Amino acid sequence: MRMIFVNLPVKDLTVSRAFFGTLGFSFNPNFSNDEAACMIVAENIFVMLLAERRFRDFITGPISDAHAATEVLTCVSVESRAAVDTMLAQALAAGGRPWQPLMDHGFMYACSFQDPDGHVWEAVYMDPAATGD
Repeated sequence: MRMIFVNLPVKDLTVSRAFFGTLGFSFNPNFSNDEAACMIVAENIFVMLLAERRFRDFITGPISDAHAATEVLTCVSVESRAAVDTMLAQALAAGGRPWQPLMDHGFMYACSFQDPDGHVWEAVYMDPAATGD
C-alpha cells in the first residue's frame, strides 16, 4: 500500500495543529509529539506539520518563507460546494488569510487560503457527473 506524507515547516506547532483541527482534520498520535503533528487527510495521505527546528533535520539550505513566495499548492477535495464555503469560512475564522478569489467553473468549485505559516491550501468540489464517477 502506497502512502503520501507531505512535510511542511511550521513556526508554532500548537497554532498549526489548532488551525487544522478547526478545519476538521484529526491527528495520528503515534506519529505526533512536541516537534511534529501527523495530520490525517485520508486513509493513506498525511501532512506532517514539523516545527522548523525538526524540519531542518531533513533539508539542506534555508526554509522558504511561504508568506513571501509560493512553494506549493495543496489541494484537498471536499464533498460539496457548501463544504468548500465552510472550509474557507473556518480557515479565515481560525487565522488563515484569503489567497485567490473563489473559482466557479460549474463542474468545479474551489477556494484557496493561506494557513498561519503562509502555505497555500485549496478546497475543491468536482461534480461527479462531470468526472465520470
